[in-house]
Amino acid sequence: MNLIKMSAITALVCGLCISANADDTKAKRELKNNMMEVYNTLPSSVDNLGDAFTKGVFYGRLRMNAFKWDWKDDVAGSIQDNKAFGLGGSLIYKSAPYMGVSATAGLYYSDSPFSGLRDSVADLKYIKAGKDTFSRYDAKTNGDYYMAVLAQAYLQYDISKTTLKAGRQIFESFLTKSNDTKMIPNTFEGFVLETKEIPKTRIRGAYFYAQKLRDHTTFHDVITYSDSNSTSSPATWNGNDDSAVHKGLSFKNFEAAGKDVHHKLILADVSNKSIDNLKIDVTYAAVPDVVSSITGELNYKIALPGGYSLTPGIRYMKQMDNGGGKVGGANLGGSLVTWTGSTATYNSTKGYSTPDSLESSLGMARLVLKKGPLKAQIAYSAVSDDADIVAPWRGFPTGGYTRAMAQYNWYANTKTYDAEVAYDFGKADIIPGFSAMLRYAIQDFDEKKQAAGVQADSNVIHMDFRQKIAKGLDAKLRIGLVSADKLSSYSSTPGIDKNSYNEYRFELNYLF
Repeated sequence: MNLIKMSAITALVCGLCISANADDTKAKRELKNNMMEVYNTLPSSVDNLGDAFTKGVFYGRLRMNAFKWDWKDDVAGSIQDNKAFGLGGSLIYKSAPYMGVSATAGLYYSDSPFSGLRDSVADLKYIKAGKDTFSRYDAKTNGDYYMAVLAQAYLQYDISKTTLKAGRQIFESFLTKSNDTKMIPNTFEGFVLETKEIPKTRIRGAYFYAQKLRDHTTFHDVITYSDSNSTSSPATWNGNDDSAVHKGLSFKNFEAAGKDVHHKLILADVSNKSIDNLKIDVTYAAVPDVVSSITGELNYKIALPGGYSLTPGIRYMKQMDNGGGKVGGANLGGSLVTWTGSTATYNSTKGYSTPDSLESSLGMARLVLKKGPLKAQIAYSAVSDDADIVAPWRGFPTGGYTRAMAQYNWYANTKTYDAEVAYDFGKADIIPGFSAMLRYAIQDFDEKKQAAGVQADSNVIHMDFRQKIAKGLDAKLRIGLVSADKLSSYSSTPGIDKNSYNEYRFELNYLF
């Protein structure tokens, strides 16, 4: 066992021992249904530097994740059934604020120790949802099926209602999420400034110069696909290889275009609740000289008789091309552009009328009905028939509206219809600690774009079941059932079903 692996395990065990001797009268953290962490207890301010460390707080987490992906039809060399298993946890330390200054460090560990519960190195390219239990790059290059990562490490300064953070951190926003549903969260390196000085208003700005996806042990560029070695495995697994990445925005293509391969992600958002029952959100995001977007969202809560509420919501996103279209093309698959030396040719026969442009837009609407333990929603989304939406930062553009588990419905000219219902049986005093969610989505993709790799039309059933077993311990079962059409004559493999599958996920979490 090497030093890194041993150190990570030792830190987790020490954290567990500290927790066992601590006052356990109140849960320090809780998990939302999307596995985002909510801190109930934070260190109090101190008046000397020594107490800043001795009165800090440790937060521990042990977790297990198991995955099974069952394709309806395996396709030799393309798709095959796959599985994965992860066991590990995290130890986060927050120092007590001294003169407004504090620090946070988060060590995360994941291991896939049982060969019978994971796929072999030879089959790494086939792994879907379970790939985030280990690093494919490390498994391919070193045979390592574990990850030990200092994913959070930042300084924080608070004054009045303003906070500045610098370093490795989680940033939950419209386009950037921790998406902590596997073993290790998605985090960023950079600076975040947040202020709530204006009543009922939150304003934030972020400048990120690196990102670490959930299945990576090192930080990498925020958008460049693959690294400097090549555009094939395992180099593709050492850059931004998110499932929603734009593969045309690769190291190879940026270099051929004479562009910088190192990029920054700039975000700014405003959230306002000045008008009763109305929430207004505006987000700006940009990778300079590549792509940018501005998004507006309105949600208005209407009180109904009998304790019900109805909230109509709309979201509109406008994506602007700042040079990325000429580099990588309009399609996320990157198949619309071919570079020969420093000259690019663009393919207009794969369903995209402007194959060298990332100009696009996305509109959504929803109705949310709530009462006590019940939440029901219907939603619709539509992408303009221009370019695909670029968003490889684990914040999903259709999230909260029409996105179902493991689905990417922001390709150009895609329309999605969604209905879902969630019920908290514990809150209703029916089954203690139990909650469930059922979603049904109809995804209407553009058949002509199958030539560029866009999937076939599909119907999705997505179910979540969560059970709180004991204080700090809960289990969650997720099921995705996808029934898709066979690929059309526009595809390079017509008549084949490459999009129907059943997916099963099971996880255990213990917070201490």
